[in-house]
Amino acid sequence: MIDVKEDEIILNIGYKADGIITRSEYTNDSSADLRELVHVNDKMEAKVLKVNDGDGQVVLTYKRLAAEKGNKRLEEAFESQEVLTAPVVQVMTGGLSAVVEGTRVFIPASLVSDTYEKNLEKYNGQEIEFVITEFNPRRRRIIGDRKQILVARKAQMQKELFERIQPGDVVEGVVKNVTDFGAFVDLGGADGLLHISEMSWGHVENPKKVFKVGQKLTVLIKDINGSKIALSLKFADQNPWLTAGEKYAKDMIVEGRVARMTDFGAFIELEPGIDALLHVSQISRNHVDKPSDILSVGQIIQAKVVDFNGEDHKISLSMKAIENRMPVQETEEEADTYAEETEDGAFEEE
Repeated sequence: MIDVKEDEIILNIGYKADGIITRSEYTNDSSADLRELVHVNDKMEAKVLKVNDGDGQVVLTYKRLAAEKGNKRLEEAFESQEVLTAPVVQVMTGGLSAVVEGTRVFIPASLVSDTYEKNLEKYNGQEIEFVITEFNPRRRRIIGDRKQILVARKAQMQKELFERIQPGDVVEGVVKNVTDFGAFVDLGGADGLLHISEMSWGHVENPKKVFKVGQKLTVLIKDINGSKIALSLKFADQNPWLTAGEKYAKDMIVEGRVARMTDFGAFIELEPGIDALLHVSQISRNHVDKPSDILSVGQIIQAKVVDFNGEDHKISLSMKAIENRMPVQETEEEADTYAEETEDGAFEEE
């Protein structure tokens, strides 16, 4: 290269006349300043368009030669189904445009990913992999497909995952999606379902308040049924019932939170994973029609353990057993009389 102007490149081609490459034969950018793209003494390949342009100069093209080379490269890749890597140069309506050796390849939005992509802008400037599924340079139709690469890789990863895992294994995963009934966890090749009932030994009301997309988890593989994987965070060594017999033995006074109520009683959470039944008949010495007349969800209460069945995971409580034996409605005078009579042994335990 012997000279570069804003819109023209002059080459010494070893001929009696110099070769000229105009801006339009170098790039598609009509506003490009060639002095910023190439420099004197650079070497380049060019194709002869005209031996004499009328002024005795040889007209050359760099752009068309590059396109021919690019087309040849893409044709070979199309025939061999080679996986190509190229930068995305433009995000277009309905897809992406990538460039391979100067030649554009269009990748339709439906073939960009194996999942729906709402915003393709994230691919702009990135290098992506694809295969050529249609090659017709005469119609300027060269189509790339990235989706089939992702599908094939995931299928291979899924195959390897199922060969590696079995129920009882503890594996790492990433939360992919959270719903009202559970969370889907990406295990690297397949997703597993962490159902709301398996999220904790305790009660989980709303999974979306507990887990976030992208969160890393260590999970237990509870079951595998075909391509479905059931997960759990209820690890056996963390089962609160293992030590419940020591903490909630019969006749112990315990404290708990009212978790939920029914017409026949209230369920008291003693700790996450351990609920005890406080039957309506055991709430008070006075008659109680329904638990909600006396208790409210979230209330902290104290009660006596009247029955413990570790095998069936059942605990029965009684507030009545530790309730002061005075009537709920009484005057100060009645209270003093009650205290005196109690000291004298006038009342016996029920």
